[in-house]
Amino acid sequence: MQETARRTLVSTLVVVAVVAVCLALWKLKLVIALVFLGLIIAAAMRPTVDRLAQHRVPRPLGVAVHYLALAAALGLLLWLVVPRALDQVGQAIGGVPTSQQELKQKAQNSKGIKHEFFVGLQRRLNRLPSAGSLVHGAVTFGVKALEIVVGIFFVLATAAYWIFERDRAMGVVLGMVPRQRRKVVRDTWELIDAKLGAFVRGQLLLIAFVAVVLSLCFWAIGVPFWLLLGIFGGVVEIVPVIGPLAAGAVAVGVGLTASWHVALFAAIAVAVVRQFEDYVVIPRVMGHVTGLSPMLVLVSVTAVGLLFGGFYVLLATPLAAVLATLVDVIVRDKDPAEEDVPAVLFAKES
Repeated sequence: MQETARRTLVSTLVVVAVVAVCLALWKLKLVIALVFLGLIIAAAMRPTVDRLAQHRVPRPLGVAVHYLALAAALGLLLWLVVPRALDQVGQAIGGVPTSQQELKQKAQNSKGIKHEFFVGLQRRLNRLPSAGSLVHGAVTFGVKALEIVVGIFFVLATAAYWIFERDRAMGVVLGMVPRQRRKVVRDTWELIDAKLGAFVRGQLLLIAFVAVVLSLCFWAIGVPFWLLLGIFGGVVEIVPVIGPLAAGAVAVGVGLTASWHVALFAAIAVAVVRQFEDYVVIPRVMGHVTGLSPMLVLVSVTAVGLLFGGFYVLLATPLAAVLATLVDVIVRDKDPAEEDVPAVLFAKES
């Protein structure tokens, strides 16, 4: 009976500890996601930082060069695109009524979808919150904006520190692994790092390519707000499968405001760009970086979005790639040193 009681106590403690750890991880899921995002960014920057280090450029300066280049690219984007985008936003909302009387007149004179839109807008204006609620909402928005800024700096700092500390962390982990398994662990680590880095660099190239090509196509077709739609089509490339479908649906919807011919041409343009991307650009630029089938990517994105929320969808494909690599090495007994990862600007170091 004493032995049974002891085993029961140990089992209970183990179960309680597992539950406590799971609850703690769930509470810290945002921090874990931000750290993982920092590791992904570090994997994308590492090849350039290593090459600069070979030319006697200190690693901290190499990281600073990356961040300065990122800031310069964002500044250039704001300088070139934002004025035109603001003009198109102004055109998009220019027809929105600015008074209750004008809104009522719009609702009476419009038909179909426009009529439903203005009627719904009128109902919402009748239920506007009080001044106190608006102040509370403004404060909440300010707090959220501050949290986003802090999160961005946290991710960038994590990426920088991981570039400096990865080799030391790898040494600690390898020291806890049996000697005969150390090479496999090291090769697996390097393979995951190469996949994540290639994935990020490839995604950035695809976003730029899709945004530029779609913007030009929409401009040539005469789709309203062509620049906004092109940028939207590029940004949603971050979300696999679902993003391109959303871009096509929005383009067709905006095209219908002009004519059904414009909507048809917009749909054809999105389909052609997507096919060219799938059969020409992605195989040549990224290849099969993650080693995941489109079906697995779709399931991963949907599951992560339903379980954790929209932000975590960004990490669904990299996380699935990491898990798939571990399954290949541990379960399927593949040799990670023999796996081929597309370079995407930089070749994997042997």
